[in-house]
Amino acid sequence: MQQLTSSFKNMILVLAGISLFAAATLASVYTFTKEPIAIAKANKLQNAIKEVLPADFARIGETEKIVISTGDSLNVYKAYNADNNFIGAAVESVSHKGFAGDITIMVGFDAEGKIVNYSVLEQSETPGLGTKMTEWFKTAKGRQDIRGKNPASDKLQVSKDGGEVDAITAATISSRAFLDAVINAYNAYAANSGAPEIDGNSGATALEW
Repeated sequence: MQQLTSSFKNMILVLAGISLFAAATLASVYTFTKEPIAIAKANKLQNAIKEVLPADFARIGETEKIVISTGDSLNVYKAYNADNNFIGAAVESVSHKGFAGDITIMVGFDAEGKIVNYSVLEQSETPGLGTKMTEWFKTAKGRQDIRGKNPASDKLQVSKDGGEVDAITAATISSRAFLDAVINAYNAYAANSGAPEIDGNSGATALEW
């Protein structure tokens, strides 16, 4: 086999061939992994919805998209009990104020607007610091636990800002962003068509701590 002579043209041809091979390889890997990744993400979402809703929910009704003041469109998954009564909703929420990027969470509310539970879906915060948000705000210690609190009446800000929640140690920015996502979730929940009147006032009033 004749060896290619070293020339600029041949170098370009070899590089082009390598690039095409690499592109084809990456495309095939993406095609192969796309469906399993999508399935895993959908399963994670479904598990998060179940995790944050009241224990007596029997079915998830229609999903309502609510646009909040930040411009984000949040998914509100409305829940009903065996008697077909509205008992709350799970809200897929986001904050763009994280230390290392967006923080996406699922927050569950009961029919009175109280937080049932939450699940962190995506975050890129500092390992060992901001990443503690996955459990920190549902740990019954000090003023960490936000479960049972109603964003309409409880001030869900870190104590450093005059609020009622203990921030993650050495991760105040991440804590603020997490709570921002919770407030965004409540604003979407309160504006959904199934939400009841809370304390005589329309839940559609946006909260901005």
